[in-house]
Amino acid sequence: MSEPLILVTNDDGVHAPGLHHLIRTLSTMGQIIAAAPDGPRSGQASAITVETPLRINRCTAYDHAEIYAVNGTPVDCVKLAMHAIVPKRPDIIVSGINHGSNSGNSVIYSGTMGAVMESCMLNIPAIGFSLLHHSIAADFSHTTPWVKLITAKVLEHKLPKQICLNVNIPAKCEPLGLKVCEASPGYWTEEYKDYTDPSGRTFYMLTGKFHDEDPDNPAYDNYWLDRKYVSVVPVRPDQTCAQAIPEIIDLLQ
Repeated sequence: MSEPLILVTNDDGVHAPGLHHLIRTLSTMGQIIAAAPDGPRSGQASAITVETPLRINRCTAYDHAEIYAVNGTPVDCVKLAMHAIVPKRPDIIVSGINHGSNSGNSVIYSGTMGAVMESCMLNIPAIGFSLLHHSIAADFSHTTPWVKLITAKVLEHKLPKQICLNVNIPAKCEPLGLKVCEASPGYWTEEYKDYTDPSGRTFYMLTGKFHDEDPDNPAYDNYWLDRKYVSVVPVRPDQTCAQAIPEIIDLLQ
């Protein structure tokens, strides 16, 4: 039986330590091919490149993995890898390890999870991994057993159709366990900070503060992440709210 083909991507770019740690962690589990953006593409969600030509550059191999840089978004990387890089359909697509949290509604903005959603729409099992630490020098060592465990389980048992996984891992500690849960509800405020450039013009940089609407509810991922557990949230590309259809029909009649 041939070894699994694992396609790896991210949104922090082909040179990100989180991607390299992911490749190293999965290197004993199958054939690894990485297709990642040629630079940081955080916050790209499911964006695709429409009018700019896309190019693929092969990079130096890492831990026996083939690595390709794409001048596009994380979703571009998945789509282009399927079109022009991988020799066969991947058994699984793994995105990350992201430098920073993708808990709660961050999944809406996440390029890491955008790539996972695209993979899910292609009916390929897919997982996004994120570490709750934004530093480029973050220590990923404690993520290894969790990445291996979850990836191995998905490779063995697959996932329900049109379902993918958003996995967040606490920083700077050995997690106490794993919890399957829902994404924490909340909203962002204080999203921009004002600056003045040398010419006197104002510009703005994204900052933001997340307000958790239900921080003490054990149904949600931030509750468990705050208590040093790995959170696993099943998500899906289909954003239809089926239970609201009767109410909307009544509203519009």
